[in-house]
Amino acid sequence: MTDLRTDLTWDLHDLPDQTGRRTLVTGCTVGGLGFHVALELARRGGSVVLSGRTSSRLDEAVTAIEREVPGADTATLVVDLADLTSVRGAATEAAAYGPIHCLVNNAGVMATPPRRTVDGFDLQLATNHLGPFLLTGLLLPQLVESGDGRVMAVSSLMHRVANAAPVDDPRAPATRHYQRWQTYARTKLANLLFTFELDRRLRHADLPVVATAAHPGYAGTHLVVNGQTGGLGGPVASIVHGANRAVSQSAADGALPLLMAATADIPGSTYCGPGGFRELRGLPRLVGCSRRARDEHLQARLWEVSEQAVGLAWP
Repeated sequence: MTDLRTDLTWDLHDLPDQTGRRTLVTGCTVGGLGFHVALELARRGGSVVLSGRTSSRLDEAVTAIEREVPGADTATLVVDLADLTSVRGAATEAAAYGPIHCLVNNAGVMATPPRRTVDGFDLQLATNHLGPFLLTGLLLPQLVESGDGRVMAVSSLMHRVANAAPVDDPRAPATRHYQRWQTYARTKLANLLFTFELDRRLRHADLPVVATAAHPGYAGTHLVVNGQTGGLGGPVASIVHGANRAVSQSAADGALPLLMAATADIPGSTYCGPGGFRELRGLPRLVGCSRRARDEHLQARLWEVSEQAVGLAWP
């Protein structure tokens, strides 16, 4: 890896040729972050597998990409990350694609009302962390087979306001007063804890795969628009309302840190985000994260809890 100064920014001109590389991107609704990641990778000649919950929306995304990039090399993979059976089925289907050079764990839900999945987990934790954890583990052989694999997780500025890591029993009964924004923040913290622990384990196992992470700043995606901010207070309100005042950026711009983390010549365990004011917008660069996200004890504990929850010990 070459050295990369943290004060240097990255843009689409830095996106390397993707010919011969296959990337699987989760959460590819037209107009969202995953869609723009898939679009730019296809534009650079990459083979892209678009993944999401419904085949009709995936077909819409493929059609939109092909309008921009005639002859784009695309495929689709239906998976509901909130359902572990669906994740296992999708991983079995994905085996037909052969080597995977990059897995972009982008799909997620934000601040949803309290709901339990078929596996007994909180919906946000299942979709944002446990499902991607299982999918990554099941696809690891294909990432290794590529000889130059990468796992990229999409976190958020909200990880900084998480008051704890989700390292308790994930099937424990929900508290009476469900804090949906705090729950979301904890899942975004989990994305970083997972990334750093995964990268360390990959190095120890001497596997040709690295793990990186990124956040989009404050991007005007459907996920943000659908998030309800009523009743927020404290540090959460400070972030959301401050961003709403004038610093939001397009989903296409929000996808740039994700593209940097997925393709740039950077070491594992790096975190990319917008380089502008408070990391809310601007060209991407390497950014920092909370002290809790770098806590190796929490990283290891979350890994143990996650392995037990999904029934897969890896790598």
